[in-house]
Amino acid sequence: MENTENSLSKLKNYKLDFHGNGSDFFGILIVNWLLTIVTLGFYYPWAKAKKLQYLYGETSLNEDRFEFTGTGKEMFMGFIKAIGLFVVLYGVLLLFIYLEMPGIGLLFFYLAFFAVLPVAIHGSYKYRMSRTSWRGIRFGYRGDRNELVKNFFKWIGLTIVTLGIYGSWLAMNLRSYIIGNIKFGDIEMKYKGDGGDYLLMNLKGYFLTIITLGIYMFWWQKDMFDYYINNLSLHKDDEKIELESTVTGGEIFQLSIVNILILIFTLGIGSAWVEIRTMKYIMSNVNLAGTIDLDTIKQTEENYNDATGEDIEDMLDMDFVM
Repeated sequence: MENTENSLSKLKNYKLDFHGNGSDFFGILIVNWLLTIVTLGFYYPWAKAKKLQYLYGETSLNEDRFEFTGTGKEMFMGFIKAIGLFVVLYGVLLLFIYLEMPGIGLLFFYLAFFAVLPVAIHGSYKYRMSRTSWRGIRFGYRGDRNELVKNFFKWIGLTIVTLGIYGSWLAMNLRSYIIGNIKFGDIEMKYKGDGGDYLLMNLKGYFLTIITLGIYMFWWQKDMFDYYINNLSLHKDDEKIELESTVTGGEIFQLSIVNILILIFTLGIGSAWVEIRTMKYIMSNVNLAGTIDLDTIKQTEENYNDATGEDIEDMLDMDFVM
């Protein structure tokens, strides 16, 4: 009884909030769209930086805002490198087609494409985390690129050999590796998802969605969100913070239907309000409980200014982990 009381007395209060509003966000997006069009796409890195700065800046933990300090200039350099990489890949593919060897060209293209994926993921998190902070304490990503590439190809190989069945383990292994190498000052993050559990959850979601003519899809999304959040935790010495999702299938259904109606009746212009509504719902439904005193976090992470991986991942429209 005494140990239980002592544990309860050590529990800290944590609260995530999102303070953004649709009008402000729409103002940012409309300027981004116009300038990106006028500059034939070259403004895109600055547009992305402004969007991230707003979304991070409107998110708070215990009423203190997060901050994204990445710049359009940094992302532009990565953007140019990413474009150059894809020009080379497509150029080689066209060369093999011209030489009447399309099969070899496609094989080379897909091998190179899969080789780029882990490098892009690694570079993206290394840059994004180094530019994210809270109370001036930076996040950081300490994964090893060569180790990630080796593991990624091993997991891809097992997925191919098992005709896709191992894909659930690939997803969980990748998530565990990436999150396990993220630091928030001297706080470490961990993820304990299991491929078997993830596979069964998705099989259940898939078949129930078919049986219910798509209605169960929203509860399937709820189960996936729960699984991502509930297996995530933060650790500092012997103390920790555990995360818990409180979303419900019914609320996700309502949120999704209203979002779709907003997009339809505004001809897509309401996408800013849709994204803000979604962010508010997510942040208000993630609970944190634990014993880590956030006032004791120490700065341990360094800056990293190469955004190449960030732009390759963005061009591929990847969002594997966070």
